Amino acid sequence: MASYHLSAQPVKRSEGRSVVAMAAYRAGVLLNDERRGNDVDYRRRRGVVHAEILAPDDAADWLLDRESLWNAVERMEVRRDAQLAREINMALPHELTDAQRLDLVRSFVREYFVSLGMVADFAIHAPVAEKGDDPRNHHVHVLLTMRQAGGGGLRRVKTREWNSEVMLAAWRKAWAEKQNRALGRAGHRARVDHRSLAAQRAVALDRGDREMAAALLREPEIHIGPKASKASVARAPVSQVRRVGPKRKTGVSLVPVRRERQYPSSDRGSRIEWMMRRLGRNALRFEKVVAKAERQMARFRQRQVYYASLAREPDRVEPVGLQARQARRAHARKRLLEIAYWLTELDLLFFALLHIRESQLVRRTVWSNRLVRALEHGAMRARRRPWMPG
Repeated sequence: MASYHLSAQPVKRSEGRSVVAMAAYRAGVLLNDERRGNDVDYRRRRGVVHAEILAPDDAADWLLDRESLWNAVERMEVRRDAQLAREINMALPHELTDAQRLDLVRSFVREYFVSLGMVADFAIHAPVAEKGDDPRNHHVHVLLTMRQAGGGGLRRVKTREWNSEVMLAAWRKAWAEKQNRALGRAGHRARVDHRSLAAQRAVALDRGDREMAAALLREPEIHIGPKASKASVARAPVSQVRRVGPKRKTGVSLVPVRRERQYPSSDRGSRIEWMMRRLGRNALRFEKVVAKAERQMARFRQRQVYYASLAREPDRVEPVGLQARQARRAHARKRLLEIAYWLTELDLLFFALLHIRESQLVRRTVWSNRLVRALEHGAMRARRRPWMPG
């Protein structure tokens, strides 16, 4: 089924990032980074299906050139901790075709970003089978300017209203609605939901959808980006007790000191290890629900045998108690119909839970195998490293 994802984050120079390099990587092109004085070449990058820049109708023509646009943004930002752009990452429905996904992205970007005055540089990525990508992992990266565009280029003052949490919530809801309409037009039954798993489960319980409520009884998975992937295959860092924060005077000493942070007690490992632990807990949780469903089915089958024997109770010759026996048989037949309904519902729930549990175990195995391959690849590269004097 289709999955929902929309996240937004600023591109920060304080993190050592270059928006020119980011644009070149996402679009799979060669760009000249004027601030760093080098060429950024990602033309050999695989998986880039489409890259395009959209701007308001009255915007200057040079804003549609990727190299000119992002080098101008770098020149306008003079602070070391400047926010260069805003990046929006969105998952695309794998049920749609490439043309349908492109129409969906164009429509959404024009309506919710470009209409406000932003310049949007988006690139649609498809999974690469040779890299072991999930075949459903179609997604789009959107780089947005933080200044409005016009006939003279970009405004000197940033538009702070675009940083609103309310606006981000509206974007998330609108993206879910856009996807569902596109899926409906294409004849697919799959739908996405921007709400949290807990909110979706509460709605499913209210409408009596036990199968959907049980499927939503899991912890949300976490995003594992390139930094976390690289950190998992590098030398594992060792948590230490560190001094953090500003220096302050305490009641024990009049000398200002920084507070002590006990990182060894709060360390939960890498993001990949954290993800695998969550998948393992989800599988265990579904295992418990499956066992509970089995116990319920066993009790219903016991009652089914009991009421079946009552329904087959023969009429005796003596008329004493005949009316009571007929009422008892009618009640037994009614209960048998109810039990048959609930057994069917529990059967559907049982097989759905088995499928979900298996998918959680498979995902955990996939992440584990990916980590092992990455570690082995890193070890092979380390063995091939030429000797260097200490």
